[in-house]
Amino acid sequence: MAKNTVFKVLKYTFLIMMAFLFLTPVYVIIVTSLKPLDEVSLAEMWTLPSTIDFTSYTQAFTELAPNFMNSIYLVIPATLISALLGAMNGYVLSKWRFKGSEIIFTVMLFGMFIPYQSILIPLIQFLRTIGLYNSITGLIFTHVVYGLPITTLMFRNFYANIPDSMIESAKIDGASFLSIFRRIIIPLSISGFVVVAIWQFTNIWNEFLFAVTITNSGSQPVMVALQNLSGSQIVQWNVQMAGALIAAMPTLLVYIILGKYFVRGLLAGSVKG
Repeated sequence: MAKNTVFKVLKYTFLIMMAFLFLTPVYVIIVTSLKPLDEVSLAEMWTLPSTIDFTSYTQAFTELAPNFMNSIYLVIPATLISALLGAMNGYVLSKWRFKGSEIIFTVMLFGMFIPYQSILIPLIQFLRTIGLYNSITGLIFTHVVYGLPITTLMFRNFYANIPDSMIESAKIDGASFLSIFRRIIIPLSISGFVVVAIWQFTNIWNEFLFAVTITNSGSQPVMVALQNLSGSQIVQWNVQMAGALIAAMPTLLVYIILGKYFVRGLLAGSVKG
């Protein structure tokens, strides 16, 4: 009994220390964002502000607001489209197997391992050709295509848990491909959609390389604008930290609100595949 108590004390002590180390940068960001510029320095990094000043948040929000909306216009359709297409791919590759389906699935998975840098030049040339360069629509197209391998994998593993007999019964009753998908598959895969949506939302919102190379001026998402917020000569660290918190807030809220469904959905799709 005493041995178990000592083990628990050591375990929780270690976990508290790790949580403290993890939250230390968050503390510095929050404290710095609430300080006036004349109190921001490396020596005073850990000290609390003498007076709480929200001017940095006002300035950061004013400068980031247009780009923040660009990110909203980007991430919502890109997440929904990639999730829907991934669900259809996963449905076909798990329940409507055909000759060569495993090869197609394997080839699709290779898309997960293609570095962004290796396809930037042909991607930009292609977007210029079809008239989508320097536009939110071009970024949506890029993220949908690049997101299909991972969304297809997630849904394929998730649909592997749905009994084939259910699909066969629907076929016998005369249900079509799309009817089965709409009336049976989608209602059974809400938790799968939540997992994929959170994954895609986070990746697309935080992505920087495509955003900075495909768009410029008024089409840039918030992460590019956050980089530009630093300025060229004097860095207003309080404004920079406030901007970082504002930019991180949507993904933070998504995990706070839907975090339990994310874990539940991951476990639901981890039995087979």
